[in-house]
Amino acid sequence: MKKVIYIAIILLTFSCSKEAEFDAQGTFEATEVVVSAEANGKILNFNVVEGTKIKAGKAVGTIDSLQLYLQRKQLKAQQSALLGSRPDVNKQVAALREQIAKQKGELIRVDNMLRDGAATKKQRDDIEAQIRILEGQLEATLSTLDKNTTTINNNSVALEAQIAALDDRISKCRIVSQVSGTVLVKYAEAGEVATVGRPLMKVADLENIYLRAYFTSDQLSKVNLGDEVTVVADFGGEERYDYEGRITWIASESEFTPKTIQTKDSRANLVYAVKIAVKNDGRLKIGLAGEVIL
Repeated sequence: MKKVIYIAIILLTFSCSKEAEFDAQGTFEATEVVVSAEANGKILNFNVVEGTKIKAGKAVGTIDSLQLYLQRKQLKAQQSALLGSRPDVNKQVAALREQIAKQKGELIRVDNMLRDGAATKKQRDDIEAQIRILEGQLEATLSTLDKNTTTINNNSVALEAQIAALDDRISKCRIVSQVSGTVLVKYAEAGEVATVGRPLMKVADLENIYLRAYFTSDQLSKVNLGDEVTVVADFGGEERYDYEGRITWIASESEFTPKTIQTKDSRANLVYAVKIAVKNDGRLKIGLAGEVIL
């Protein structure tokens, strides 16, 4: 009978000490980004290997853009021909301006003759009328030429916008990741046909990883954004490593305790998820179990 009592006491003591080893439990996660195709076409090359690191903005593959390039070339030729058809305003009105200048010179000569009585007022009036007619023709011609030039320029701007749109589509034929990180999964290979939106690879920043741990409502008063905590990574057996962590997010709503998670209070049904940022030294992996000590 005494042996049974002793064993019960030992088990109770062990369970209490085990319960006090951590304040919360969870698993390590990383921000995962699925890189999808932004263009339609055959994948010409896709030089990534799962587990390798890639840099944001650096091309790791290309999708066939030949048809887009040919369309761009055609639009550039149209634009060049259009700009070449713009009228040379100065050349087209040079004759009118020369006639106006000649008539103004003639007007000065008639004015001198009129003072000497060698010309009539009608001669002077006829020259002035001719000048007004020529100036009207010049103004009308300039207006027409300006409208034609404006129309051509506007059409050229429209073509430039189409060329810019093609440039954007051509640039999207480069397969790039918007974030730096490690390739977790590769979904496509060179030679396959890509369509807009088709997933090509999954990338995650494994250097800045976080532990998603779960706290009971009673513990929330001890948890604040920015708090420094100790995160213990459990690699199984006796292999455990401590890391410095910082609380970056606290859920605003509770949820039922996940089946894989233990809480300090085994009676807790509802818990709050908390993200704790941890600097990865290369050992931490997604899905690895971890514990939090406040």
